[in-house]
Amino acid sequence: MRGGVATGVGSWPGTDPREAAATIIGELPDLPHLVELPDRGIGADMIGRVSALLVDLRFDSTTRGYRLAARPGAVSRRARDLLHADLDAIEEAWETLGLAGTGRVVKLQSAGPLTLAAEVELPGGHRILTDSGAVRDLSESLAEGLARHVAEIRRRLGAEVVLQLDEPQLTTVLNGALQGPSILNTIGALPEPDALHIIDTVINAQSAPVLLHACASRPALTTLGRTAAAAISFDASTITTADLDALGEILDAGKKIALGLTPAEAPAKPPTWRDIAEPAVRLIDRLALPRTTLATQILVTPACGLAGAPLPWSRQALALTTEVARAFADEPESITFD
Repeated sequence: MRGGVATGVGSWPGTDPREAAATIIGELPDLPHLVELPDRGIGADMIGRVSALLVDLRFDSTTRGYRLAARPGAVSRRARDLLHADLDAIEEAWETLGLAGTGRVVKLQSAGPLTLAAEVELPGGHRILTDSGAVRDLSESLAEGLARHVAEIRRRLGAEVVLQLDEPQLTTVLNGALQGPSILNTIGALPEPDALHIIDTVINAQSAPVLLHACASRPALTTLGRTAAAAISFDASTITTADLDALGEILDAGKKIALGLTPAEAPAKPPTWRDIAEPAVRLIDRLALPRTTLATQILVTPACGLAGAPLPWSRQALALTTEVARAFADEPESITFD
């Protein structure tokens, strides 16, 4: 994984995996990703999709979301069918563009173990997070399933792989702000050492570098930086002065940062690439780091997934993201603002 490149967070509007795969590979030549199309419904969203990846575990649906199931059912079968369609689509696009066997890099995404444990219920209705044994089983199943997923992509595409783990619930879990099935059921804060162990159980089982993505209003940057992840990813607009020390430590440790810079929704005034680049450039300047850090350690992404955006803006967002990344890679010292 290198800096000065553009990639997407994961989700994309629409329901056609072949069209989406061709678009993503075309718009993100340096680091395309396996597209997620949650508009297809159950089994295609971030949580349900993981049912296709787990080993010896599977999900069923409830009125509140997903729960562990005793045996494969319609949800698991649907998730697997959708994932296989996505894999076939990216393999077809990869071969059509002559990329098969070239060793190019592609990114995969999956919900991380803490978010799964927070979102998915046990058969009795409580969240998996309330049962340490179930959390352990889930983490180990996810770790093995993702290792197989990475190996399959390598085999199909002849590509190198970056694996993204999405942990939008990390801050909520650490703060003890997660609600139980009723107001009488509270879920205590998970100590940071336990959270790190759960996340690193999955990361350390992988043969691919892991990018840890936290789509939260206040990402837990200190905790993210302490994981075994090679890179972390977050919405740049969430950063405050209080986060500068944590960001400096992450970069000093040699980790990469994927900054969510491009708006996930079309702004009222069409932005230029300089508008989008400015927060990242000023952040590096405030950290008193050389501008070359933009080329060596910063990746550029949209602020969040693009599934909720109109298709024209989604395409434009990727084009702007790529333009910013190229500016960072080419001559970051020469970027100026009026």
